[in-house]
Amino acid sequence: MVGQNQTAITEFLLQGLPIESEQKNLFYALFLVMYVITIMGNLLIIFLIRLDSQLHTPMYLFLSNLSFSDLCFSSVTMPKLLQNMQSQVPSIPYAGCLTQMYFFLFFGDLESFLLVAMAYDRYVAICFPLHYTTIMSPKLCLSLVALSWGLTTLHAMLHTLLMARLCFCADNVIPHFFCDMSALLKLSCSDTGINELVIFITGGLILVTPFLLIITSYARIVSSIFKVPSARGMRKAFSTCGSHLAVVSLFYGTVIGLYLCPSADNSTVREMVMAMMYTVVTPMLNPFIYSLRNRDMKGALGRVFCGKKSPFSV
Repeated sequence: MVGQNQTAITEFLLQGLPIESEQKNLFYALFLVMYVITIMGNLLIIFLIRLDSQLHTPMYLFLSNLSFSDLCFSSVTMPKLLQNMQSQVPSIPYAGCLTQMYFFLFFGDLESFLLVAMAYDRYVAICFPLHYTTIMSPKLCLSLVALSWGLTTLHAMLHTLLMARLCFCADNVIPHFFCDMSALLKLSCSDTGINELVIFITGGLILVTPFLLIITSYARIVSSIFKVPSARGMRKAFSTCGSHLAVVSLFYGTVIGLYLCPSADNSTVREMVMAMMYTVVTPMLNPFIYSLRNRDMKGALGRVFCGKKSPFSV
């Protein structure tokens, strides 16, 4: 009977955002503009780093991967959200739902690992400036990027395969705007104990551990900064880390607020708002944070599009 019920469910219905019907067009336009800005902003950063040889450094290797991750992370949910806002039946096929969940986990985890790699890069640059080029060798940088991609692939695949083994019975309405893993587990009529155990174990490894590594890196950075005798040196060191700290605060602030500090009433609306923050708002703001606070990026923008030479060029 369970098998028959499972085969009957070939698609899920995404409940979407709690928006009044008369406001749908307004929010549709808003989300469309945000998505276009996200795509254009992150593509601009990728192309600038690709085209400007002065940005061919470890930090910008990580940044280009982060921008690609942000671009894809937003694309996992936003096109389907925009489509469903204009659809009378906001459905998603069973296979499409699992695919969306896989890439959502993949690019979310990838961003977390890349932020750790960028924190380590800043740590080496400030605490060991004379040995920076030796420590942050091209081999190490590529290894860190490859490790990030490899670990996230395995983690996302693990959860997707565990979800695929579950049975889904009568209820196929997902109270979210995308195929959230926790929402899918609530719909399952199978025993989800193994899934929940794996989420608990890997959640600490994938989310908490990177966050603690970033905190440790910045604790050492701050300690080194306060040893700098000149105020100008301290300002330069802080400005070097400012953009990365802002991105870390945006990403981990919303994720920790959603998953580690749940509300007492477990509000679905609150969960969707927080999810919108780190799936839509954060990827959109990251290019602005790195371009507006970063002299190298602004210099590259001038050199690539205006043909201006760097003041340090011969």
